[in-house]
Order: sequence, then structure tokens, then C-alpha cells
Amino acid sequence: MILVTGGTGLVGTHLLLHLIDNGKKVRAIYRSAASMEKTKSLFAIYKKESLFEQIEWIPADITEIPSLEIAFQNINSVYHCAALISFDPKDEDALRKTNIEGTANIVNFCIAYKIKKLCFVSSIATLGDLLPHEKFITEETEWNPEKYHTDYAISKYGAEMEIWRGQQEGLDVIIVNPGIILGPVPKFRDWEQGSGQLFTKVKKGLQFYTLGSTGFVAVTDVVRIAHQLMQSEIKNERFTLIAENSVYRDILNTMADALGVKRPETHAKPFFMEILWRLDWCVSTIFQQKRKLSHATAKASYSKNRYSNEKIKNRLKTDFTNITDYIKDISAL
Repeated sequence: MILVTGGTGLVGTHLLLHLIDNGKKVRAIYRSAASMEKTKSLFAIYKKESLFEQIEWIPADITEIPSLEIAFQNINSVYHCAALISFDPKDEDALRKTNIEGTANIVNFCIAYKIKKLCFVSSIATLGDLLPHEKFITEETEWNPEKYHTDYAISKYGAEMEIWRGQQEGLDVIIVNPGIILGPVPKFRDWEQGSGQLFTKVKKGLQFYTLGSTGFVAVTDVVRIAHQLMQSEIKNERFTLIAENSVYRDILNTMADALGVKRPETHAKPFFMEILWRLDWCVSTIFQQKRKLSHATAKASYSKNRYSNEKIKNRLKTDFTNITDYIKDISAL
């Protein structure tokens, strides 16, 4: 049987659907009954509600060891998708506890229960920092601790160190590093993380765009490739999963067109974004509100990063879904 952590998140939900669709027996952990409704709703939009009933759900938390004892019974492989995603500096401790400590717990249980293979869903945020002569960030790009990294990136990097520790102790592992993961989230108002936030803001009439760039990938490609890697003889390697490097303005325009709303018209230049995140900090501090725009988010909006997907394309002889077409498809769901 396969264990999936983070089974109620975007990646975890699609992974469960993909695995069951391919005849696998799966167990997923959850923290609240309400969170499972998101998973059930997504199965419904793909018209595969009957497959949802095949999931064995176990209440557990990756930071609570006693609950994991039950979850790991009779498991032979694990997909670790659970993570906290936040760019609010106030969440630093929570990020470390969930992403690093939680991953350490999963690794320890995998070793103790002699799990055959562990797949960890990480992020391109951990891939390292380009040197002046380099053009593309790859799996071999070195992480420079002297450069600025978000608390989220640091926590995921720390989680990867736990995965490699497990590998050194005899556990077979795979790490996938997806870019910004796009999926059919506009209908789920409580899935406002990552691409969900982009869709929601565009639908509500986002006015500003930026000219930063990064890697984007369809969630269906992430789970398909993760499954292929787990089924293969490949082990103890990491793979960058992006379909293409795109400018944020182009992605926002594609979303707006697909949703039938007005495109963002005003260019938010780096100087403007730097002012805006500081204003947001003041407002959140005075009124004790959660941050809407952190320094990390502002910086990312105008940073121009380019990632290479050549390693995974060559190793599995695979290709990726066209992002423009995918945005149109999921907007229609």
C-alpha cells in the first residue's frame, strides 16, 4: 500500500486520483474532515467521484509521532507532499516545524518501517543560486547560504537535508522540485496558496502586473512524473519539474483571458513593489492582520529566474503540458 502525506492539498489530491486511476491501493492522512471535502470536490470535477471511496483515510499530523504509527502500518512506499507554504516572516517557526521537523519524522518512520522508496515533493526554491556566468538553474546549481532566501525556501532546503540523511541511512529516495504548480483551484476558495492566489486575484480584477519570471508546471505533470520515477529503477536523485519559464504578466494575461475578465493594465515596477510591501508591513503590524504582501513575495514578483528541465526530459523521455493550453482547460472546469 502507498501512503500519501498532504493528501488534501493540490498535489496530494491529484496524486491520489492518479494513483487510484492506475490501480494502486492508497492511504492518505488528514487533519480535519472538512479538508477531505476539497479532495472529494476535485474528484467530482474530473467526474471520478467513485474513486474517492477507494482512499483509506487516517487522521494524522506529520509533526505528531503517535498518529504516524498507525499511518505507516503495512505501507511499502511513501509520497511526502505535506508542507506549509507561507512567505510571512511571522510563520518562520511554523515553517521549520512542519517542513523540517515533519519531514524528519517521515524519514525516520520510513527507515523504521523499511519503506522501499520515498518521494519528496520539494520546490525550485531550493535549487540554488546562479553564478555570473550561468544562465539556467539546474539540479546541480549550488545553494549559496550568503544570499537572501525566504523562510519557506530555507525550510524546504532543510527538509531536503533530512531526505538525504535518510538516503545515507539506506533509504531509497526521489526528490522532485516543481516550479509554481498550476491546477484547477479557482472553484476552491480555501485553496488560496500558490496558483490559487493568482487565479483568485485575477478573477477579482487584478490591476497590476510585474515582469519577473519563473518556472511553471501543471499539477498533472508533477504527479505523473513523480509516479513514473517511483515506478522506475531511478533512485537517490532530484529532478526539476517545470514546463516552461514564463513572465508573470503573460501568465496573468492568459488567466484573465481564460476567465473572461479584464487583463491587469498597470506595470508594478520593482521600486513600487518595494514600497508596497513596506506599507503592507505597517498595516499588518498596526491592525494585527496577516500579511498580504511580504518582502519575499515582492522580490519574487520582479526577479527573473530561468530553470532547466533537461534532466527529467532526457531521463524519462517525457514532455510537459503547454501552460497556456492548461490554464484554458482548468479555467473551464
